Amino acid sequence: MGFREVWVLCLSIMLAASAAAVDQQTYIVHMDTTKMVATTSPEQWYSAMIHSVNKISSLHQDEEEASNAAEILYVYKTAISGFAAKLTTKKLHSLSKIPGFLAATPDELLQLHTTHSPQFLGLHREHGLWNSSNSASDIIIGLIDSGIWPEHISFQDKGLPPVPKKWKGACEAGPKFSPSNCNKKLVGARAYIDGYEAIVGRLNVTGTFRSPRDSNGHGTHTASTAAGNIVNKASLYSQGKGVATGISFTSRIAAYKACWPMGCANADILAAMDRAVADGVDILSLSLGGGVTAFYKDNIAIAAFGAVQNGVFVSCSAGNFGSLFRSAVSNAAPWIMTVAASYTDRTFPTTVKLGNGQVFEGSSLYSGQNTAELPLVYNNTVGGQEANLCTPGSLVPAMVKGKIVVCGRGKNPRVAKGEQVKLAGGAGMILINTQLDGEELFAEPHVLPATSLGASATKAMLDYIASSKNQPTASIGFQGTKYGSRAPKVAAFSSRGPSLIGPDVIKPDVTAPGVNILAAWPPIVSPSELEFDKRRVLFNIISGTSMSCPHVSGLAALIKSAHNNWSPAAIKSALMTTAYTTDNKMSPISDVSHPNGEPADPFAIGSGHVDPEKASDPGLVYDIAPGDYLNYLCSLNYSSTQIGLLSKGNFSCPSKREVVEPGDLNYPSFSVIMKAKNVSVTLKRTVTNVGYPMSDYSVQINNPKGVEMIVKPKRLSFERSGEKLSYKVSFVALEEAEDLGEFSFGSVVWVSGKYRVRSPVAVTWQ
Repeated sequence: MGFREVWVLCLSIMLAASAAAVDQQTYIVHMDTTKMVATTSPEQWYSAMIHSVNKISSLHQDEEEASNAAEILYVYKTAISGFAAKLTTKKLHSLSKIPGFLAATPDELLQLHTTHSPQFLGLHREHGLWNSSNSASDIIIGLIDSGIWPEHISFQDKGLPPVPKKWKGACEAGPKFSPSNCNKKLVGARAYIDGYEAIVGRLNVTGTFRSPRDSNGHGTHTASTAAGNIVNKASLYSQGKGVATGISFTSRIAAYKACWPMGCANADILAAMDRAVADGVDILSLSLGGGVTAFYKDNIAIAAFGAVQNGVFVSCSAGNFGSLFRSAVSNAAPWIMTVAASYTDRTFPTTVKLGNGQVFEGSSLYSGQNTAELPLVYNNTVGGQEANLCTPGSLVPAMVKGKIVVCGRGKNPRVAKGEQVKLAGGAGMILINTQLDGEELFAEPHVLPATSLGASATKAMLDYIASSKNQPTASIGFQGTKYGSRAPKVAAFSSRGPSLIGPDVIKPDVTAPGVNILAAWPPIVSPSELEFDKRRVLFNIISGTSMSCPHVSGLAALIKSAHNNWSPAAIKSALMTTAYTTDNKMSPISDVSHPNGEPADPFAIGSGHVDPEKASDPGLVYDIAPGDYLNYLCSLNYSSTQIGLLSKGNFSCPSKREVVEPGDLNYPSFSVIMKAKNVSVTLKRTVTNVGYPMSDYSVQINNPKGVEMIVKPKRLSFERSGEKLSYKVSFVALEEAEDLGEFSFGSVVWVSGKYRVRSPVAVTWQ
């Protein structure tokens, strides 16, 4: 667990303790609107409830309860049904007795989880999805994030036609933000803060804005990645220099600010999602997330379901908890597109040469001169306690001055370690990985000559320092921007499956570029995000599943442009079944978290790396109607009340004779749980022909270890476009589970001419 996660955990504990002391906090209250009187509006109905519970406190002459009056913060009407309110435990109990009440969950703070990446994805001007006839400009991408810097060149509207008539959104005024900041590219901007302030307290506006304006950088970066304009000669201090463009550069942007200095409150995120769907967005992009919880308790999952019901595609980041925490994948509901992060073939290499002649490759965005050969110091040769981590106050200037300092990861941000070295008079820094960090190499805008090194190079360097009889030395050389390295590779930080909540669905769904991504940046935020750093830039290079998510949001917009009548599930299927699993050297996509770069499995990359042009013409799609998702929840044994949180009212599960297994959800991948030899599991899938009207598909099977897959029928013959045909796959365990390890993997592929419709198979042995 990194410094940021530890800090967030401590903050959550403090906030929870504070809430317990006053016994009032914000709750997300889910309501069954079928119980509402027809002549009453939701606002009137909820206001009457709150008035009622406040009145009960007065009648009971409870002074403490009366002083903590219940208060509505938001009313939700589109993506979900209900409201957010400040309630005491007693008032919540009273509210739960009112007809129509379904459930209430405490609010919480969640955390925020491209010059070259379009080319790496195979997108080219005036070709395929970027052909002017396919690049419709009426698609609107809504991003729920830290806001936007509207004046940035990436958001200029030159050449765009008028705002689509379907758009119902607005550009809300606030400090340093006016309606005139919006244009034909940035069609809407709103800010939501009530939930945040109910948890944290009044916003300290020093260095930030109580408006849609971005003072963090994250929201501006993700917005421009998804749909920023074409900008020539973009770079970060000449690193990554080229043409910066959003994946769907003709799409419009709607920015919904729900993230503030300490995080993003669920109540604000839901208000933003609810409003975005009502405003008319086509795509929702959320580069944020929380912990792993049941779908009926997951407010983002509930609101995302409402969005999908309204035809909105929802893309979310998988999270940055890495391979250390197996099954930590966020946003794992099957109606959400869950995106992992991977490397492109662009790198920012450095050369670290040790005094014994050993040479290693690192990574850095430092743009200055190479260092000379300098003394190399580490741990007790640089200071006292925590000197090995280069935390504030741990380095002794007399021991550091003019030397290259080795710093371990943890406690404080990576770039902040370089700040500490510079303040102590150090001449350079080498940021080292542990075995748990693997070979992950972050390229970061260090404030002094500095580089990162992978775990194997770290071990060799520390061995050299420990065994050297003389003063160890090293030099750091900076090579700038290079192309053509082995890629894609899944990032070590990218969260892994399998999902604990829905193990019958492989998560994440796909992987996309998320490492060292260059995109727009506010001119008031330093590239390192440190107060100490006075540098200012127009573009910045950062990493995370937060960066891969808007890539897929942009791709969904492109596919929506080409196929306006496709459902969110069809778009998702197209991206999944056409994803590839080999790198540019024709080897399996590797996993950076593994010591020797072993192949990544579907619980790291899902169906594989997205391939936009193939996704625009996938041949077959696995479509899923909203009702199918509800039946899936029935198969998980959710109660009618729990399912009602998503269905917004009455829903009856199929009878026992009709009940389906969880694995029967018409998902474009297969996740099977096997328990014993000779046990057989049979699952059904239905595919829709979106390719050539007359086409025959034959099946190719790659059996997982220990399992035989039997597909019936082995051939699917379509006579028209839009025709649906079904098939079944039987999975037969050939060996005992204890002989096979935890997982085994395979695939089912339908082939017809140029089409290759692939579904990964993951078998979990129990």
